[in-house]
Amino acid sequence: MMVNKRTRAQWFILILGLAGTVCYFLHVIIGSMHYPGYDPLTQAVSDLTAANAPSRELASAFTHSNGICTVALCILLCVFYEGKVNKPFRLGIYLFVAMQGVSAVGYTLFPLSGSGYAGAFQDTMHMVVTVLVVVLSIASMILIAVGCFRRRTYKLLGILSLIALGLMFLGSIGTGALPAYFGVAERFSVYSVVLYCAVLAVFAFYDRESI
Repeated sequence: MMVNKRTRAQWFILILGLAGTVCYFLHVIIGSMHYPGYDPLTQAVSDLTAANAPSRELASAFTHSNGICTVALCILLCVFYEGKVNKPFRLGIYLFVAMQGVSAVGYTLFPLSGSGYAGAFQDTMHMVVTVLVVVLSIASMILIAVGCFRRRTYKLLGILSLIALGLMFLGSIGTGALPAYFGVAERFSVYSVVLYCAVLAVFAFYDRESI
């Protein structure tokens, strides 16, 4: 195989990564347009797909598409990096796949029952899913960063992994410290993971060492 040519898997990884990111932001933009009175400064992104949200049908269509794209992307990343780079990096990718699977299935099964937290069973399960997603995200990014810093040509991805992780923590702290701007703080956490998927896809596309 010529090293100056990208594999078919790399093209699929890039397309899925970018498509998933676009679908996610379309769910936010179009969902907000079909939710009268929605306030992104104070309301969570999850409110757009809540059971009683007027935007639920349209927004959910895009989140489902995002879930399919990101899970497929992560599976391809596992295949692409199988036996390559180093163990911390690969384990980080595997955990990232698990996180995306939990996110895609969990949020579909347990949407918020209404805006905010109403205390219903599905709201509790929604929060459980969120905790699992956060824990898996943190563990995966740390391991990916560790693996990247062990390989000179992967240091940029390691730095970007730590930046994404830092934004997640900033968002988590902000939701508690600035309740009046809960929506803004929450988006730091949510958007950092979404954009990180695109970063992984782009990096894999330009990664010639693992071909």
